Amino acid sequence: MDEEYDVIVLGTGLKECILSGLLSVDGLKVLHMDRNDYYGGDSTSLNLNQLWKRFRGEDKPPAHLGASRDYNVDMVPKYHADFDICHDLHGLIIGEHVSHIPEEIRSYIVSHRTRTTLHLSLNKKFMMANGTLVRTLIHTDVTKYLSFKAVDGSYVFSKRKIHKVPATDMEALKSPLMGLFEKRRARNFFVYVQNYNEADPVTHQGLDLTRITTRELILKHGLSDDTVDFIGHALALHRDDRYLNEPALDTVKRMKLYAESLARFQGGSPYIYPLYGLGELPQAFARLSAVYGGTYMLNKPECKVEFDIEGKVCGVTSEGETAKCKKVVCDPSYLPSKVRKIGKVARAIAIMSHPIPNTNESHSIQIILPQKQLGRKSDMYVFCCSYTHNVAPKGKFIAFVSAEAETDNPQSELKPGIDLLGQVDELFFDMYDRYKPVNEPSLDNCFVSMSYDATTHFETTVTDVLSMYTAITGKTVDLSVDLSAASAAEEY
Repeated sequence: MDEEYDVIVLGTGLKECILSGLLSVDGLKVLHMDRNDYYGGDSTSLNLNQLWKRFRGEDKPPAHLGASRDYNVDMVPKYHADFDICHDLHGLIIGEHVSHIPEEIRSYIVSHRTRTTLHLSLNKKFMMANGTLVRTLIHTDVTKYLSFKAVDGSYVFSKRKIHKVPATDMEALKSPLMGLFEKRRARNFFVYVQNYNEADPVTHQGLDLTRITTRELILKHGLSDDTVDFIGHALALHRDDRYLNEPALDTVKRMKLYAESLARFQGGSPYIYPLYGLGELPQAFARLSAVYGGTYMLNKPECKVEFDIEGKVCGVTSEGETAKCKKVVCDPSYLPSKVRKIGKVARAIAIMSHPIPNTNESHSIQIILPQKQLGRKSDMYVFCCSYTHNVAPKGKFIAFVSAEAETDNPQSELKPGIDLLGQVDELFFDMYDRYKPVNEPSLDNCFVSMSYDATTHFETTVTDVLSMYTAITGKTVDLSVDLSAASAAEEY
């Protein structure tokens, strides 16, 4: 604490851990602090007993749900996952792999030889196989700490039914989402998108996608509103319909990313998921930062950010000691005066004994419910994972239904997504606030991350991280990497 650092990072959420790793690789002197003695900030991850106590009071969970310790249910505002540490856990066997663990974590493990729990801050989201998070993992060589599994399926809700999302011209021809003539029009549009090369004007077919809107591009192909719905929300992953009046280039790039990600592993979706869960991600970036000289301090209460007479950050004080710094990176909870509330996320958590119906018995899926199908202002999302991801006992599934809250009644608001789940063993409801920074970093040198949104993928998360990195360093991360460095396991 008596040293001066280039950057002090406050909070150990995934965004903060990625930035800590990237900045350490750049040669900056980084101190990473958290007010708690575990990773994850103010929220926690719950085993079954803790989940029950939070939502059901003092009642005990029924025995048929299985062992409490086998559950790792992510909570908010920075979704968490318990990380069980014992002598025989994959990748963290005491003695054999302990050198890969940052000193703060290593000393904690060594001093708690019995089974214990670390709380790692993360979002319950999938990763696009060709997306920015995977490219960031490869750029930083963090993939050496991780293994991946392709997610089973990607679906869209249309006309009150769940449908497999078509992402190529051949899939479009087979899809029940469209009639015969609409399939031909959709196929022509998919071919245009797949062939489009921003650097090759021949593939543009006379269209300047930086000038024409997505709506105008779609009209040129004569697509119906329902087709536009699944293209914009289930392929391009837009959260609402504002994209229709924005330049078409962004939507085309998003569609190409989806198709390229789908083709990576020839699976049923464009998404991948780390074996042993998303808790591996912040842990991996923490290792990266430690390897490049980053310093970690957990259990540092208060973590008060200090400013000089010009209003610029000059350090962080905890327990009467002040570590000096030039810049601070943190989540909204550390600088509440520099953020504003921008909304709420409503979420339902379901424990089930079966996969979601009509999804081909898939153990891991995403379902997108476009806003227009529900009469909402933004989309609703369903995420499901199972015992194959070590989040529940064998035979059990955990499903999450989430949406930007438009009412104060999550039970009613999330009903369309909950109805897709079939019979549930238990159901819990939750809401959390979302914040965005309102300060000017160039004036105070404070770089505050935005709260996680309701989406079930990481693209918006990493966009925020890379934007913050550029603001901090003035540089951009080179994501033109060899994607073959990240592989997906064929089976768990």
